[in-house]
Amino acid sequence: MNSLEHLQEKVNYDKIFDCVQCGYCLPACPTYETMERETHSPRGRINLVKMVAEGKASVEDLRDPIEKCLGCMACTTVCPTNVQYGQILEGAKEVIEEHDVKSMAQKKVEAFLFESFFPSSNWMGTLGNATWLYQKSGIQKFVQTTYLTALAPMRLGRFERVLPDLPSPFERAFRKRRVLPDYKLRTTVAFFTGCVMDGIFFKTNQHTVELLRLAGAEVLLPKEQTCCGALHSHSGKGLSAKELAMTNIEAFDLEDVDYIVNNAGGCGAKMTEYPHLFEQGTEWHERAKEFAAKVRDISEVLVELDGLTFTTPVPRTVTYQPSCHMTNVQRVSEPPRMLLNNIPGLKVKELNRPDFCCGSAGIYNLVNYDESMEILDLKMIDVIERKPNAIITTNPGCLLQMKLGVERHGLEGEMEAMHLVDLLMEAEPAAK
Repeated sequence: MNSLEHLQEKVNYDKIFDCVQCGYCLPACPTYETMERETHSPRGRINLVKMVAEGKASVEDLRDPIEKCLGCMACTTVCPTNVQYGQILEGAKEVIEEHDVKSMAQKKVEAFLFESFFPSSNWMGTLGNATWLYQKSGIQKFVQTTYLTALAPMRLGRFERVLPDLPSPFERAFRKRRVLPDYKLRTTVAFFTGCVMDGIFFKTNQHTVELLRLAGAEVLLPKEQTCCGALHSHSGKGLSAKELAMTNIEAFDLEDVDYIVNNAGGCGAKMTEYPHLFEQGTEWHERAKEFAAKVRDISEVLVELDGLTFTTPVPRTVTYQPSCHMTNVQRVSEPPRMLLNNIPGLKVKELNRPDFCCGSAGIYNLVNYDESMEILDLKMIDVIERKPNAIITTNPGCLLQMKLGVERHGLEGEMEAMHLVDLLMEAEPAAK
């Protein structure tokens, strides 16, 4: 296979011709709206990929447009010809990764982050415990008051200010791996804890398990599960994503469950796409299809079980910021809204453009901070017009991004960002 054939195979060249360059994707694309360049629109990116695959442009010409794509998949919801943009995008990222010239230091850092840090529950627990100590010891307050956070690389200091209060190491250490409902057993599920969710939003994960238990589910937490692989795919590390998928499929195959439940839109989306990682007709492709068929967002399962009643009114006005990957890839839209409408005393104001990305997109807001903030500011204009007390999200990246939006616009004390699961717990759910 020559280099051009290799490029064409990597970028799914045959799928490129499904794009008829009609432009329906343009109004749906956040980066086209903020950057106002054809090359930073879905059809423009697809055309660039085609030119590279045909040897008419260099891989370097592809780098900035592809790296600046959020991967929100909003374009796929309006595409009249069902272009598989996600597969083309991930293929292009793998090609860029292959052609990237990196220093030894960069390679070592990436190897640690993607091969050791994110896939490891031990490292995630260590991150959470270290952050808990940082918060409780007074170091955080000292660092913030002396503005040392401004020295952090990649604007990490901005995100440090909006981290939630983390649980103690004791709480993490004594988490149960199996819980049973008090009353009628309606289903048995396995819970996918995620890496960022478990490291930073551990309490939300605990609330997720409790909601499932109250709704009538036996909940299992497979110990051998690992990172979903979304961050790896977004960074062009397709082989690593495939290996993580295999680990998760094997871990969850050990449990006889009806559903594999997650509370992170990005993680759920990646897991539903596991079959794309394997060649059709292979054993792993079939196993991935069986796995993906069981993947459900927590909101879907709670609505289906219909086992909860909310006992305490929540006198708030909220708006709902949907996860792009949950909406555009998992195709889950109504269940979160149905749950919100079931909370007594809650007033829900729909955003004018709910499907417009918040700019988080995995680690996009870290590696493309300025571009991400332009998108976030547009989202916050929409939010502020609704005048909510809280912004409700269903994904850790969206949650941190919206917390940053509240802080960035000086709205602390007026509104907060919350995960849907935590709001449901505030309404004191009980089994029906």
